[in-house]
Amino acid sequence: FRNEQRPAILSYTEGLHGKWLFTEIRAVFSRRYLLQNTALEVFMANRTAVMFNFPDAVTVKKVVHSLPRVGLGTNFGLPQTRRISLATPKQLFKTSNMMQRWQRREISNFEYLMFLNTIAGRTYNDLNQYPVFPWIITNYDSPELDLTLPSNYRDLSKPIGALNPKRAAFFSDRYETWEDDQVPKFHYGTHYSTSSFTLMWLLRIEPFTTFFLNFQGGKFDHADRTFSSLSRAWRNCQRDTSDVKELIPEFFYLPEMFVNANNYNLGVMEDGTVVSDVDLPPWAKSSEEFVRINRQALESEFVSCQLHQWIDLIFGYKQQGPEAARALNVFYYLTYEGAVNLSSINDPMLREAVESQIRSFGQTPSQLLIEPHPPRSSAMQVTPMMFTEQMQQDVIMVLKFPSNSPVTHVAANTQPGLASPAIITVTANRLFSVNKWHGLAGHQNAGEQQYQLPVEIDPLIASNVGSHRRQISDLLDQSIQISSQCFIITADNRFILLCGFWDKSFRVYSTDTGKLTQIVFGHRDVVTCLARSESYIGGDCYVLTGSRDATLLLWYWNGKHSSIGESPGTEFTTPRAILTGHDCEVTSVSVCAELGLVISGCKEGPCLVHSMNGDLLRTLEAPESCLRPRLIQSSTEGHCMIYYDKGHFCLFSINGKLLRHMEVQDNIKAMLLSRDGQYLLTGGDGGVVSVWQVSDLKQLFTFPGCDAGIRSMAMSHDQRCIITGMASGSIVLFYNDFNRWHHEYQTRY
Repeated sequence: FRNEQRPAILSYTEGLHGKWLFTEIRAVFSRRYLLQNTALEVFMANRTAVMFNFPDAVTVKKVVHSLPRVGLGTNFGLPQTRRISLATPKQLFKTSNMMQRWQRREISNFEYLMFLNTIAGRTYNDLNQYPVFPWIITNYDSPELDLTLPSNYRDLSKPIGALNPKRAAFFSDRYETWEDDQVPKFHYGTHYSTSSFTLMWLLRIEPFTTFFLNFQGGKFDHADRTFSSLSRAWRNCQRDTSDVKELIPEFFYLPEMFVNANNYNLGVMEDGTVVSDVDLPPWAKSSEEFVRINRQALESEFVSCQLHQWIDLIFGYKQQGPEAARALNVFYYLTYEGAVNLSSINDPMLREAVESQIRSFGQTPSQLLIEPHPPRSSAMQVTPMMFTEQMQQDVIMVLKFPSNSPVTHVAANTQPGLASPAIITVTANRLFSVNKWHGLAGHQNAGEQQYQLPVEIDPLIASNVGSHRRQISDLLDQSIQISSQCFIITADNRFILLCGFWDKSFRVYSTDTGKLTQIVFGHRDVVTCLARSESYIGGDCYVLTGSRDATLLLWYWNGKHSSIGESPGTEFTTPRAILTGHDCEVTSVSVCAELGLVISGCKEGPCLVHSMNGDLLRTLEAPESCLRPRLIQSSTEGHCMIYYDKGHFCLFSINGKLLRHMEVQDNIKAMLLSRDGQYLLTGGDGGVVSVWQVSDLKQLFTFPGCDAGIRSMAMSHDQRCIITGMASGSIVLFYNDFNRWHHEYQTRY
């Protein structure tokens, strides 16, 4: 930093003097800084990451051995050891199970590219090593975009520089005729990812605007050089001999990057055009639609079939050496790992010159593999069932419980690897039932003799003998209306959490014995609603409580001890965060650990978005007709769906923009989002389950109606079975297949 630049930039590092709790550290990655292996990146439970650069690699090792033994976290199938934190990117790639998971289609193309970037040293904390994503779409000019046409997709087997044959010839010629003894020959003098390119793409949003101005000496760039149109940016990458840029991940999830929301004066081009928002292709009516379609293209079959070839170029065997030369993929020598050892340069002037060269030329990611990356399995191979005859019927079975009390809560923890997968139901009079889950396998070939129903009723409920082990008899506050949001079932099916008690507590019960195992106090008035985040390995998750005292408390459920907080014995447990901002009773809540966000609604007034640290981030302003939020669902993709009294639905972006609003005739009591956030399921007093497309709230399907109202709803882990809890005291299982409405698979149904 030169002194005169400091204040503007330092305002963004405010959180950095400080302390981080060891208990909050979730992953520790080795990192390079200026091509030297001297840095570490530490990922925290609250979704922040901090990068440190040290004097040398020896110090890095010492630091890792002083930090908690968390490895790279629990997401990549790697052991949580310090050795893994210090492993090379190649070792990480080999040891992890992510390639197999991608081949089996358990993770998306986006998630896989994020993983490769992360282990190859790309990070949001270093603009010189920002994550790299490919250009996918080649058509930015037509009014409609047909994603089934191969010609609309880029050839992923070639680097950007080799796509246009005329320009490729120029690069090839430069390489062949290069005659410099000091500098090894190369095709491209510029890189596909540098800090200035990243700042150029993200110019319109902070903190990048400030970084950009700082980098440019306080002024925006010339308007003609500013990123102002997608069509022009793609054209330049095809024609200009000094432009071989690839994209950044934000192109697939951050519509705000295309909007000049802060009204910066970005100048006027030579032809008189004022630069403000980025010009979108005619086929995208809004930046949200552009991002959605770009992401859809990234996840398409065309891309799935050839993405491994792009991985070869950026992270794989065509990254360097003779294969890179053959593939027209050689960059300036200072962009490669191991090209220079800074610690051996004793002359400070020379060292600074080399450092600034590395800074401006860009850095190639660490090489992850030296043989060709295997392709992804085809969708047909992975789930051949997907395209067979439509299942015989939509309704799989109805299970009637002896008690006629409405089923107000249903949970379906059926993920593989669970000791006891089950569908757990709780009735309005707090009788719960642990019903064994056998899965839909038997359902598909009903011809077999030992045909088994997917769900087996809890023997204690069926025989009525041991039902005292299934009754929660503690008294609730008289004013509480029991709803689905009064209960949580833990991910291992072993505990029920219940709120609404007169003493302002919420309580934990064992599903095995029905006995009370913990009472948790924290609110100043009755607790009215509960929610839990998705679970981590080991069953840890966040639990959120909302209360009449107008606050929310965020708690940590410890899977190992099966309690809120560290140990159930201690009298006093403290919440992780207190969330304020509502001015009346909180009625509905949702918490997403992956995004680190909490969304909540109260009796009167708008819904609020908080971070998990307790900071109030946004108010979700709904149309005037939308009063009293009843149900909230959020997806890890950042869709936020809210159902308000009297049939109103609103879809918000994670940053608080109202995207869609619709009104239905039913009084909705339950709703769910699919895991990718593309489909919405609703059910209510009318007894009908409907499927909606989230992006435009179009109704896609209604299941056969039931003779009672729907009070609660859950979905099996594989999303193939929808379970509804009915006002008549039964549950109904529906067969579901979201692929039925997927634009690529529809033709096969």
